[in-house]
Amino acid sequence: MGTRTLHFTCSRCGHTADPLDWHCIQCGGVIHVTNFPDFNETAVQVHDWSLWRYAAMLPVERRLTLGEGGTPLVPVRLPDGLIWAKLEYLNPTGSYKDRGTALLVNHLLAHGVGSVVEDSSGNAGASLAAYAGASSIHARIFVPASAPAAKKRLIGLNAELVEVDGPRSAPTAACHEAARTAVYASHAWSPLFLAGQMTCAWEIWEQMKHHAPDAIVCPVGHGGLFVGLARGFAALLAAGLIERLPRLYAVQAAACDPVVRAWEDNMDDTDTAPESPTIADGIVVNRPVHGREILAAIRDSGGLALRVDDTAIAEAQTLLLQRGLLVEPTSAAPVAALGTVRAHAGSGAQIVVPLTGSGLKTLRH
Repeated sequence: MGTRTLHFTCSRCGHTADPLDWHCIQCGGVIHVTNFPDFNETAVQVHDWSLWRYAAMLPVERRLTLGEGGTPLVPVRLPDGLIWAKLEYLNPTGSYKDRGTALLVNHLLAHGVGSVVEDSSGNAGASLAAYAGASSIHARIFVPASAPAAKKRLIGLNAELVEVDGPRSAPTAACHEAARTAVYASHAWSPLFLAGQMTCAWEIWEQMKHHAPDAIVCPVGHGGLFVGLARGFAALLAAGLIERLPRLYAVQAAACDPVVRAWEDNMDDTDTAPESPTIADGIVVNRPVHGREILAAIRDSGGLALRVDDTAIAEAQTLLLQRGLLVEPTSAAPVAALGTVRAHAGSGAQIVVPLTGSGLKTLRH
């Protein structure tokens, strides 16, 4: 595949952005790729068992891969019924983040970037550290001092770890300051990161014999995977390959739930929400970058935004563990919301739950 010339535009004011801008320099808005390739079923490279089977539909050229994507979709019998679990924690660094990181790092390589900064609660940092290390990019990654020790150790193997005291928003603020003079490889802001997450939707469609499920239940922080799934299924709908969008259910921890609050108040965008400690550390985001698009996707698909508390999350994590699925608490949050989802979507609904992060990273020695 030849190198693509991408067009970057602010979703808020329409200003043209440079390829390495992390947000609009005019208004601070989110940047989109405006000439994203259409989905073409005949262009799927069926013998490639990674996300690069969709190379013709992706906005970057492959220079580096660690084998991201191609994760299993398995049936899981729970006490209240069957779900289909998309095992995203089997990506190379143990989380769904690798899909987005792969595209983002390939974009950085195409532009000759040798050094970046990023902020993360753990998984995104571990992912960027691995891909940066494999590509000889120096990464300086800001994390909460309270992040799980195993995640911090993973980051430190291939990147410069910067621990920041305070709430989850504190390392973000520190990273934004650093980004004044450095390239910000942001999993939260990058349109390339979202492009990688679209491949998860396309895999689900293929694994379900070219059909969309009735519902997808997803943990939501900044909303990268959620928005990627929404865009991925929208691309399939636009190509005439599915008849309807799956209902999309956004699940947040009660300790930090800006999307749920905005949904309940019938708002078009999220406000800043309080953040308290929770075992679901991966979705502690008090102001999601993609709040407006998350809420629109929920409405467009006929879904819901739901909150669950730590007790329910821990119980859901145990249920999954009893079925051989070792996931971190954040990944179990959607399972904790399944009762409400089944009541809303219908008892016979075919439900997919992406299990986003490995529980190996949260085991204590």
